[in-house]
Amino acid sequence: MVAIIIAVVGFGLIVASRRDQRTSREAARLTAVERKLDVVMKHLGLEEPAPTEDPEVVAHLVKGEFIQAIKVYRERTGAGLAEAKDAVEEIARRRGLRS
Repeated sequence: MVAIIIAVVGFGLIVASRRDQRTSREAARLTAVERKLDVVMKHLGLEEPAPTEDPEVVAHLVKGEFIQAIKVYRERTGAGLAEAKDAVEEIARRRGLRS
């Protein structure tokens, strides 16, 4: 019985390890693709369009709810935490809502 439990736990650890490795490889590939896309856009003289200001994000900023504004921005755009924070700070700066 103990041997079966050890085998099941070991198998679970192997599966989890492979999933982590796959996720890490996928993240590295995505980073490489993004870097290449940035080079192509720069070569073509294209700029990424400025994000539009979501009214709900602005409403949270007006209330001083900076973290909630970031959460909403991330939900709406799929941006990562750092990217969302930078974008929300830029929106706040343009509107004079945060120094």
